[in-house]
Amino acid sequence: MNLITKSFSELTTKELFLIAKGRVDVFVVEQACAYPELDNVDCNSTTEHLYWLTDEHLGAYARCYLKDDKYSAIGRVLISKEHRGNGFAQELVTQAIERCFKLWPSREIYIGAQTYLLDFYQALGFTAIKQPYLEDGIEHQDMILKRPIS
Repeated sequence: MNLITKSFSELTTKELFLIAKGRVDVFVVEQACAYPELDNVDCNSTTEHLYWLTDEHLGAYARCYLKDDKYSAIGRVLISKEHRGNGFAQELVTQAIERCFKLWPSREIYIGAQTYLLDFYQALGFTAIKQPYLEDGIEHQDMILKRPIS
C-alpha cells in the first residue's frame, strides 16, 4: 500500500471526489448512519489526508488534524471493504501516528474509536479514556496515545 499525504488545497478534484465517495460509502451507507460526513476539519489548513487509491477507488484513508490545544487527532479511518483483512489498517494507522508525531511532536494523539476496534487500537498503544458513548447510533470510546519516550 503506497499512501499519499496531502493537504486539502493540494488534493485534485478527482482525489477529493474519490475520498468523499469512499468515506460516504463506508460511514454513511455501509454503517447506515445519516450524518454530515464532510466537515470543516477536512479543509482546515493543518489537516493532512492520508490515502491510497486503487483502480480509481479509495482503498484506505485517514486524516490527521489538530483537535484542540492538547491533542492532535486521527479520524475517519477506513479500509474499503474489498481490502480488509490484509493488514492495511495497521499500516495505515501506524503511518498516521508517525505523521501526527512528526507534525505535532508535543501533543498526544486522540482518536474516537468505534468500540469493536478497541483491541486493535490498544495493540497500537492507545489507551481508553472516559466512558463509551453513542455517536450516530454507534458505540465509540475516546482513546489517546502518548508519545513514546525516546
